[in-house]
Amino acid sequence: MEIHIPSGITKKQEMEVTLDDTAACFGSGLIEVFATPAMVGFMEGTAQSSVQTYLPEGFITLGIEINVKHFKATPVGMKVFCESKFTKIDGGKLFFEIKAWDENGDIGKATHVRYIVEAKKFIEKLINQ
Repeated sequence: MEIHIPSGITKKQEMEVTLDDTAACFGSGLIEVFATPAMVGFMEGTAQSSVQTYLPEGFITLGIEINVKHFKATPVGMKVFCESKFTKIDGGKLFFEIKAWDENGDIGKATHVRYIVEAKKFIEKLINQ
């Protein structure tokens, strides 16, 4: 099956940092600032949602690689923004460039790879291993 996703599509999302999004909550640090794992999840979710409408019914993408830099802390209560840009498809692999920023400026960037799978078959294969 051939899937066509136009290169260059973007998706922008925003969220407000809560205590549940902090390094102290995730266990990745000891203070209440936006956690790197929370930022990674936000980035992956933004990329995933940018291409979902281009996939046939029953198909999803799974994150298989992310190279991320988190270079500035964001306090609880501040808004964080994320924008993903789909750059290319190679077989079933989708490639993205992602940036994140808060109300004071840039906080992170990443390159990300996702893989297209049929959700039901993927789960069945996991269960039957």
